Amino acid sequence: MNPPACPVPDDMELVLKVVPMPKDCNVNGDIFGGWVMAHVDVAGSVLPARHAAGRVVTVAVNEFIFKQPVHVGDLLSFYSKVLRFGRTSIQVTVEVFAERHAQPGNIVKVTEATLTYVAIDAQGRPRPLPGAAQQ
Repeated sequence: MNPPACPVPDDMELVLKVVPMPKDCNVNGDIFGGWVMAHVDVAGSVLPARHAAGRVVTVAVNEFIFKQPVHVGDLLSFYSKVLRFGRTSIQVTVEVFAERHAQPGNIVKVTEATLTYVAIDAQGRPRPLPGAAQQ
């Protein structure tokens, strides 16, 4: 019998799903933390890019917590929501859940992070977010 599934957040948006492969493993057989971090950065940029209506760049990883290891074949689901809007910046939180490959239906939170993105113009300079004066 599988343990009860971890509830996924209903106040966040599913922004990415991915399955890690054997090439993504460290010497212990777990997925590299850097591989997870790169996918969190991609997932974290989805909502800021939408709100900014254009290009955004990561300016800060405010917090990053690895809660459980990720294994080859786990189905990772990345959920995000906006925490704060600034004049040029957007701060988001990302939570990552793994459905364990070896235990279908067993879902655990493996990572959570807070990141800040800045909207930039064609020259790479910060630009105001659309409607920033009203926010």
